[in-house]
Amino acid sequence: MSDTQPEGQTFYEAIGGHDTIALIVHRFYEGVATDDVLRPLYPEADLGPAEDRFRGFLEQYWGGPTTYSQERGHPRLRMRHAPFAVTPTARDRWLVHFRAGLDAAALPADLDRQFWEYVTHAATFMVNTHEEL
Repeated sequence: MSDTQPEGQTFYEAIGGHDTIALIVHRFYEGVATDDVLRPLYPEADLGPAEDRFRGFLEQYWGGPTTYSQERGHPRLRMRHAPFAVTPTARDRWLVHFRAGLDAAALPADLDRQFWEYVTHAATFMVNTHEEL
């Protein structure tokens, strides 16, 4: 539990719920849309559906609505990303854009740190090739 997360409150609630996660994810996808490394990893012409899925995943992960699993089943992140070459460079670019999203949200330092620790770990976990394209 963080210093700014009252006992009994989910992390999702402590950071401001849907609006905060929507802001973070939207800012993230603004960066992805113009990123030469990441954009090719998103096959859909419109990033909106990917943004919706990612927002839903993060909301569920942090204690919000379980809509993601109701609609898509178990997250199975590695399996869902297996068709894409997730390189260390792609991970680093992903983190740049996620950092911009967190910065836009301006969370209290301890909550920001907790969120950042999770995404840096998850991003590294998603690397599935060290061969740069």
